[in-house]
Amino acid sequence: MTTCETIQPNVDLITTNDGRSIYLVGTAHVSQQSADLAADVIRTYNPESVAVELCDSRYESLQDPDRWRNMDIVSVIRQGRSYVLMAQLALAGFQKKLGDKLNVKPGAEMIEAIQVANEVGAETVLADRNVRVTLKRTWAAMGFFSMMKVLFTIVAGLFGSHDIDEEEIERLKSSDALEELMRDFSEALPEVRSALIDERDQYLAAKIREAPGKSVVAIVGAGHIAGIKEWFDKDINLAALEEIPKGRTLTKCLSFLLPALVIGLIVAGFVRAGADTGIEMFMTWFWINAFLGAFGSLLALAHPLTILVSFLVSPFTSMNPFIAAGWVAGLVEASIHKPRVGDLESIADACTSISGIYRNRVSRTLLVIALTNLFGTIGTFIGIERIASIFSVTGP
Repeated sequence: MTTCETIQPNVDLITTNDGRSIYLVGTAHVSQQSADLAADVIRTYNPESVAVELCDSRYESLQDPDRWRNMDIVSVIRQGRSYVLMAQLALAGFQKKLGDKLNVKPGAEMIEAIQVANEVGAETVLADRNVRVTLKRTWAAMGFFSMMKVLFTIVAGLFGSHDIDEEEIERLKSSDALEELMRDFSEALPEVRSALIDERDQYLAAKIREAPGKSVVAIVGAGHIAGIKEWFDKDINLAALEEIPKGRTLTKCLSFLLPALVIGLIVAGFVRAGADTGIEMFMTWFWINAFLGAFGSLLALAHPLTILVSFLVSPFTSMNPFIAAGWVAGLVEASIHKPRVGDLESIADACTSISGIYRNRVSRTLLVIALTNLFGTIGTFIGIERIASIFSVTGP
């Protein structure tokens, strides 16, 4: 068994039964005071290793802020990673807004911890799960309405006004405030809490426990401290936490059943009521999906050719479980408005405002994908209802 005690504000000491000392430092990710605290604790206790709440990709992004210039947006679209990239950019933009407001670089405490660890000769341990795995597990766990709630939350957070000062951020590091926030969050979206918070608590606890040396300092977000302490003595299956879930059976079935339903209704219309009804059903499906798919691209201020392509392909991609209209539109937009070096260099800054998203060719391409697919999905359900109504009033 281990013992745990709070030795100073936002610093807990876990002492293991084999004599190891593990200092848990709870931080806010956009806070100069947290950066100073991380440096002070590492210098004071001179640990053999320092564990930080970073994965490989987030570590690289902190070390190389200009990594975006090497991104191939076409490959991202073809590999189906556009939504993961959008989520990363939205969260990065949100943190950058706060960082600019407080004149602190997001992740400053992690950068400081790594620099001081090198200074004292401690080994740096990247203790967090890969962000793409976390996002994919979160996405796989959510239902449709949960996805919509998260989407609107991200958009509201990205585009909204953030009247928050440094004192407020520091206040949120208190355990009582965080427990209240986490409780409300888990009640609203338990699926999201599981992948974003609970699983990462376990992952962080396991990685910190595995960190080498008799003395370890762990720099983590304050919201994870309670969970890390809870899981520190328990068995944790890291392989299971790193596994990317397969698509849900219901979702896979729907992706085939909906197109089959549409085709079946139209064919049945031809057989049951003749060519005129069958053609009416097909044209109703075509116009609804075509206009809504094109409308999505139009909202994203896509190139006129992209809007035309969205118009033409949406009725057919809606009946194809393997291709989405947004992917086609995104590839066309990326081909017409090829990202410039400046777009890639400024992508993180662009995602801090609506105007920035529209001006930047990379973020606008991602917006084309998202809005075309969103309105294409709406068109699918409206189209099914309309052609079903036409079929229902036909005679035998």
